[in-house]
Amino acid sequence: MDQLEEAAAARDAAARAVLAALEPIEAAAAASAPDARQLSTDDQAALLAIAGGAKLYEHLLTGRMSVTAASGTRIPHAKLQQLEDAGLVVRDTGHPVHAGQPVALTDAGRAALFAARRAPTVQAPKVPARPGASRPTPAQRR
Repeated sequence: MDQLEEAAAARDAAARAVLAALEPIEAAAAASAPDARQLSTDDQAALLAIAGGAKLYEHLLTGRMSVTAASGTRIPHAKLQQLEDAGLVVRDTGHPVHAGQPVALTDAGRAALFAARRAPTVQAPKVPARPGASRPTPAQRR
């Protein structure tokens, strides 16, 4: 029983440490949420792809640059520049582009993505059933 109590105390201490580490990120999200612009759908998709791991590559023959995410998604260089200018992503320029420069979300990028995912969705109102009508029956399975 003593070992279980110690393990539970260690778990609770770790949970408190994680919550303490997340507080600045959530505070930044709350502070930037009222005046921050809404992310477009393609911005959200690009940030989600980058969050899973991504690298900026330069094609050796054509010289074209694009971001390849770990999921296989390709993000145009122009979109990367737009996200960089907004301060949502950063790339590690310590690596050469032809070998792949790692691209990561900044704290502001994580906060914007988190705020966009928490945005309330508008649901269509339910139409009340007509008085005296029977309830619909579920479709039969094949």
